[in-house]
Amino acid sequence: MSGSQEGALAGVRVLDLGNFMAGPMAAMWLGDFGADVIKVEHPRGDGFRHWGRTRNDVPLFWKMLSRNKRCVTLNFGSPKGRNMLRDLVRQSDVLVENFTPGTMDKWDLGYEALSKVNPKLIMLSISAYGQTGPYSKRPGFGTLAEALSGYAHITGQPDGPPTLPGYGLADGTAALNGAFGVLLALQHRNRSGVGQHIDTTLCEPLITALGPQVVEYDQLGVIQGRLGSRLPFSAPRNVYLTKDDKWLSMSSSSQPVFERTMQAIGRADLIKDERFLDNRKRGVNVDALDEIIAGWIRQHTMAEAMEIFVANEAAAAPVYDVSEMVADPHFQAREVVVAVEDQDLGQVRMQAPTPRLSKTPGRINFTGPHLGQHNQEVYGELLGLSGGQLDGLKSEGVI
Repeated sequence: MSGSQEGALAGVRVLDLGNFMAGPMAAMWLGDFGADVIKVEHPRGDGFRHWGRTRNDVPLFWKMLSRNKRCVTLNFGSPKGRNMLRDLVRQSDVLVENFTPGTMDKWDLGYEALSKVNPKLIMLSISAYGQTGPYSKRPGFGTLAEALSGYAHITGQPDGPPTLPGYGLADGTAALNGAFGVLLALQHRNRSGVGQHIDTTLCEPLITALGPQVVEYDQLGVIQGRLGSRLPFSAPRNVYLTKDDKWLSMSSSSQPVFERTMQAIGRADLIKDERFLDNRKRGVNVDALDEIIAGWIRQHTMAEAMEIFVANEAAAAPVYDVSEMVADPHFQAREVVVAVEDQDLGQVRMQAPTPRLSKTPGRINFTGPHLGQHNQEVYGELLGLSGGQLDGLKSEGVI
């Protein structure tokens, strides 16, 4: 990747105390853009090291989630461990944690305590339900947030059950929201000189991402149900089966795109049809419209249908699995997936950093390290500890 060798967040040090996905992923986004991220794990390791698929007993998701992070071990449940963490906090800008609210305070490592150690500290806390409220002390995972937020209720076929996503949607959304919060707090600190505490949840970013649900309920009493691949405010919008039994997705949210789509399937007459004059009318008559489109697509192979849609500037795309996405020439040209060297697996491919900055692009400098791989480097550099001292701390179970 071209551009400066330093990322946009060069000079920012982040302590990643998170476990599993949301906290560590927020730290990953920051590390992708130049922050010095120090992954602080209990000596037994982050549970994510033992989660998901492996190759030769090497955890694969870990390699992505912990890329660009220096890994150290530290038992901050012990007095010596807490003191070492405070020493790290004195030399850091950001701390990321996703323990159940109250856990950090129990160790005297909550924001109020740590802000006295370092008034410039920005502390990001990601929890299932937030630092306050009647549910705050409940344990929770993204699955529960996807249910409580209303996401699962509107996802799935009309005659089927509520459907959860097949990946960590709530965790990923919360991670992005948390990283965004860190950037806001860094900007505020640049002006004021002081840090602050960021409280985000697995539920709330997803509730916002669901769009018009709340305002439509508030003003119209509307509760959206499950519509399969349709949207209540855009038609046509669905997936359609091709002649060669592949799935093609289509959306015509804007009027010009709808008109080009009708021209592509040889039905320009439908543009002036009273049933389909605008998105609201098409939404009411979506069954009839979908039947026409589905009938046309079913008579064409994927290659034939896509050639016609592209030529007419309609909005359509194949429904890919991961192997097809990786092989797509557009994604290859943009290097959406990049190959990087890993100390255990050799060359591995993973998603490239995003978004793309013209002067300070994100980079993958290295993949997820071994447990405690950087103990000597980090503790020697920041705390001045010798190899002998580290051996002693290890024998005591502190690191």
